[in-house]
Amino acid sequence: MVGIVMFFVGMMMLLIGFPVAFTFGAVSVVFGLASGMIDIMMDGGTLLEGFEQGVNMFAFMPHRIWAIMNNTILMAVPMFILMGIILQKSRLAERLLEAMGFLFGEVRGGLAISTVLVGALLAASTGVVGASVVAMGVISLPVMLKYNYSKSLACGTICASGTLGQIIPPSVVLIILGDVFQQPVGDLFEGAFWPGLTLVAIYILYIVIVSFLDKNAAPAIPKEEVSHSKVKQVLNAFKAILPPLILIILVLGSIFEGIATPTESSAVGCIGAMILAWMYKSFSFKMLHEASLETVKTTAMVFAILIGATAFSMVFTYTGGDIIIEDAMRNLPGDKWVFIVASMIAIMALGFFIDFVEISYIIVPILAPIAEGIGINPVWYALLIALNLQTSFLTPPFGFSLFYLRGVAPPSVKTMDIYKGVVPFILLQILVMIIFTLFPEVFGIAMMHE
Repeated sequence: MVGIVMFFVGMMMLLIGFPVAFTFGAVSVVFGLASGMIDIMMDGGTLLEGFEQGVNMFAFMPHRIWAIMNNTILMAVPMFILMGIILQKSRLAERLLEAMGFLFGEVRGGLAISTVLVGALLAASTGVVGASVVAMGVISLPVMLKYNYSKSLACGTICASGTLGQIIPPSVVLIILGDVFQQPVGDLFEGAFWPGLTLVAIYILYIVIVSFLDKNAAPAIPKEEVSHSKVKQVLNAFKAILPPLILIILVLGSIFEGIATPTESSAVGCIGAMILAWMYKSFSFKMLHEASLETVKTTAMVFAILIGATAFSMVFTYTGGDIIIEDAMRNLPGDKWVFIVASMIAIMALGFFIDFVEISYIIVPILAPIAEGIGINPVWYALLIALNLQTSFLTPPFGFSLFYLRGVAPPSVKTMDIYKGVVPFILLQILVMIIFTLFPEVFGIAMMHE
């Protein structure tokens, strides 16, 4: 039971607020040494021999770290992060929001609909959740409040639209899950395309229904305040959408057609992002330097968590914790459906408190072999987990999107307005998960091994 105790101690330290990577590393060392001493002393050995046993367990850590640093799949992570930060600094979001806002503003709920569409475009071009939520919170939220939108609807729309970057390719979550499941990232990107678009469609449908039922929730912009002609609005929107759309086609199209690997296409994406920044007259070597520094910081955080999670996983496996959980999951009453529901509930519950990276490298490696053993298609299961992990950005109290928006929202918007706003969108995400589970063939993917 040492591994199970270690797991709960690690979760408690995360809830207290200790840094993730250091928490996993410290808990691993303490419980690794303790388990080594317990094993040797139970066999009649001395305390010193037990300590040496625990130390020897970590002799393989350099090899594990070396394998992580040489993982070609994970090389795409910093490149896509750099691409997103460059596009963020080129004011891509501002241009898209301004153009789309004028285009749909005369429609009731049009500003919210334009926010969802821009969120989808930003997801497919930048994939950086924080940047998307902050940009839309700074630009779109004040405009929606100015035209008397419901605060909760405006906040929920922005938070949910920003998290589309977690499921719409190129997504860092999908890259990480591809590494964990040892599946081609291109297959995950291709499989996530339609679930991502389904989320966009359901968000828009929800906004239209709310706007129709409550005429005060999302009023249209008065016609006299729209200065441009409809033709000019369409042209401005086309000019704003075309450059990032070309970049999306180059990056994702090269992957889907098998022309380039995700790692190679991420490099193409970085070059394309710099060209777009130059076109928007926002490129400079100072900007590139700042973007590179931010990329290094973010990448270092992800890989530090990964190394800590690797140590945690190693000790957890050594103590037999994975066998206990695997036996418990395999012995659940019922068939594959019980396992799917139980694993999704567990991941969603953990998403209330910890980040998707920790879940991906601590929980998912335990569940993946069980899913494989009962015949579940790993690509389908990875995509279902990705949809689930997306909700972790919205669920109170620790949803990152909530923090991002709270940081840029005006004082008139209360934290409870944000919490109330995201609840319907969390339910919509769960609805899409259910549809994806019950009707996977609609999305062009099989649930079970063919």
